[in-house]
Amino acid sequence: MTTTTGPSTAETSSPGTLSRPEVERFLAEGYLGPYQARSPEEMAQLRRRIDQEVLTTPGPQGTPPVKCRHLDQRLVHDLVTDEAVLGRLRSLIGDDIVLWASHFFNKESGGKEIPWHQDAHFWPIEPPVNVSIWMAIDEVTTENSCVQVIPGSHRRVVPHVKSRPDMAFGDEADPSEVDASRAIDMELAPGEFFIFNERMLHHSHRNDSDRRRLGLSARYIPPFVSLLEQDEPPLYPGHRCLLVSGQDRFGLNRMGEPPAS
Repeated sequence: MTTTTGPSTAETSSPGTLSRPEVERFLAEGYLGPYQARSPEEMAQLRRRIDQEVLTTPGPQGTPPVKCRHLDQRLVHDLVTDEAVLGRLRSLIGDDIVLWASHFFNKESGGKEIPWHQDAHFWPIEPPVNVSIWMAIDEVTTENSCVQVIPGSHRRVVPHVKSRPDMAFGDEADPSEVDASRAIDMELAPGEFFIFNERMLHHSHRNDSDRRRLGLSARYIPPFVSLLEQDEPPLYPGHRCLLVSGQDRFGLNRMGEPPAS
């Protein structure tokens, strides 16, 4: 098993672009990173605000207060629309980008295992074209259950089945179809993130450490992708998207405005 190790392995391409080799690697392997959006010192200050202002207040989807907080909390919006993020996404899906979801994954000590899965299995999007990020709010290591990915696993649709007991999700990728020996540990310093495809097999172990593992994911689509059931789970009544780069020439999804500064 291979491990990425935070700042010492963070990618060095500048905000606003990916190199051609990086784009080719994303196409071949289904993920890229880590990259830095905030320094650990900057994220330490933001972490306090997230704990005090975000995770203690109901969000657009009510409680638990972890989903789509980019719609009501400017600090969350600014993290997931940082140029370090959007600049690289433009190199993958073009200038026109719609942000349709974000989610804080707060795995406390003892938090359940998230099984191997492909996100596209759970999402009401058509066509299934999406790029996601996962950003570390806390320090994220193998000890406190970092995300694992399997390079190249995005190149086929893996059947999903009912999850085994004690898993965080109700469905999981068929274990007979998953070669976990090829997994890579995505260890991240606070403020770093990685990018991945909607079919990338990913997973995280139970958190057997005494340290919380808080991360922020966000989901981005080109405007030609439609959310077929915008008022239904895993979304919610009144859900709205944000245009975060370029133009929306299709008008397929309900759009909203970013939160006030």
